[in-house]
Amino acid sequence: MTSCRLLQVHTEDQTPDKWSVSLTEEVFKRFFSQGNPTLHKIFGEGSLFSPLLFGKFFDPSDAFPLWEFESDILLSNLRSSGKTSVDWFQTDEAYVLKAEVPAGVGINTVRVYAENGKIVEISGQWKQQQQQKEAKAKDWRSGQWWEHGYVRRLELPEDADLRKIEAYVNNDVFLEVRIPKNTFDCDTDDTVAKKSD
Repeated sequence: MTSCRLLQVHTEDQTPDKWSVSLTEEVFKRFFSQGNPTLHKIFGEGSLFSPLLFGKFFDPSDAFPLWEFESDILLSNLRSSGKTSVDWFQTDEAYVLKAEVPAGVGINTVRVYAENGKIVEISGQWKQQQQQKEAKAKDWRSGQWWEHGYVRRLELPEDADLRKIEAYVNNDVFLEVRIPKNTFDCDTDDTVAKKSD
């Protein structure tokens, strides 16, 4: 039986210093080499949250203009080896992102933020901070965030309408984010132009 859960899309975030610590390639190599199977599920080849998803190292906390690239081209190597579960495309009505969120890493912590009408952010925690006191004093996203969570920040095209964004999780594993396009009625504009002539 398929279960589909609507996620709340947050528009306000009270963490101004989030993602202020960049994940560099050197730090990622050391962190990833720990051999932790959970780390490999989250940040491994083909994952939406992998810094290597786009063929070369790219910090997932930096916004990437995803819809400027076709997924067939950008992910061709990963698809040919069957190592990716990420897809994105656009229709006449919307921009769509589909991705597998690794099972067993706190699917209930996945959050989607719409930031300033320009960025969509998908993040969550895979490991809780060890001390509640530390958690209250400093949000996990403002330090070495990869030790506690994951993120992918995406730049949106100018015609994306973040006010109507929807995000779903299917079967607690598959994330789908739909961002409608702003629709402009060209006929109305033509009519107004003709009347003013």
